[in-house]
Amino acid sequence: MTEQKVRWGVLGPGGIAATFAADLPLVPGAELAAVGSRSAESATAFAERFGFARAHGSYADLAADPEVDVVYIATPHAFHAEAAHLCIEAGKHVLVEKPITLDLPAAAQLIAAAREKGVFLMEAMWMRLNPAIRRVAELVEEGAIGWVSAIHADFGLQGPFAAEHRLRDPKLGGGALLDLGVYPINLVHLILGTPASVQAWAHLTPERVDENTGVLMGFEPGAVAAITCSINGESRNNATITGTDGRIELPSGFFVPRSFVLHRAGKAPETIEFPFEGNGYQFEAAEVQRAVLAGELESPLMPHATTLEIMTLLDTIREEIGVVY
Repeated sequence: MTEQKVRWGVLGPGGIAATFAADLPLVPGAELAAVGSRSAESATAFAERFGFARAHGSYADLAADPEVDVVYIATPHAFHAEAAHLCIEAGKHVLVEKPITLDLPAAAQLIAAAREKGVFLMEAMWMRLNPAIRRVAELVEEGAIGWVSAIHADFGLQGPFAAEHRLRDPKLGGGALLDLGVYPINLVHLILGTPASVQAWAHLTPERVDENTGVLMGFEPGAVAAITCSINGESRNNATITGTDGRIELPSGFFVPRSFVLHRAGKAPETIEFPFEGNGYQFEAAEVQRAVLAGELESPLMPHATTLEIMTLLDTIREEIGVVY
């Protein structure tokens, strides 16, 4: 049988788009169709670097390209919603970098637009599509470590970042929470669901974005989760899921793991490995292709409801720490 092709467009050819584009050839059936940028020169350079067939000097031209099926949106957070609406209105399926928008209302509007247009939409939380993370979730569901009582996770980048850096720009959705905190929050949500209680504290930069943030979440019937994120110091960037009968330890770079260690009471630790090529973005691209070819409008692995629940959490935390975009 002839392999079914899915023609990809990339909107916003920056650093994260480069990492994604490098992984696309690892996905069977992925066709590198087109690149769209606000600069024709930038689009052309990116297309030539990664082997895309066409380059467009505007986002609108990419959205209108009849030979593009799915658009991956990799602009800064603040521009996700506008770019995604543009592509949805043009009838394109869309994969939007995390966080999908700056707040819950914008995310809800985007999801409603995609449903009305009948196109696929997914937030690009690549961690949740990682095979090691998926296996961790399965083990927890199977009761491998008993009842989960606690999760600890952190993600910190080595600073300091200059005042003009995007991570310190509130107009671009700067701060640790949206860039880094989304990972431990997504891990906690994957394992424990929506918390009954959320408490947060952060130290803010002069620009009023969070540079060092801690969040404590409580869950019925008694589990807790503690997460930290920062842009002023590189932490261990690992995670531990503790249960009544054992624990699972995810190593540094827990958001893109190739292995984890399973500890069970009374047994020797077991290292479970999931080696793979590339950077780990191919798994979300493969899931998008599977869903699009199946005629699905959302992925069961990263459904719209999950995106809305995570955005609700992010809004709640931002309100507590005093960050406004």
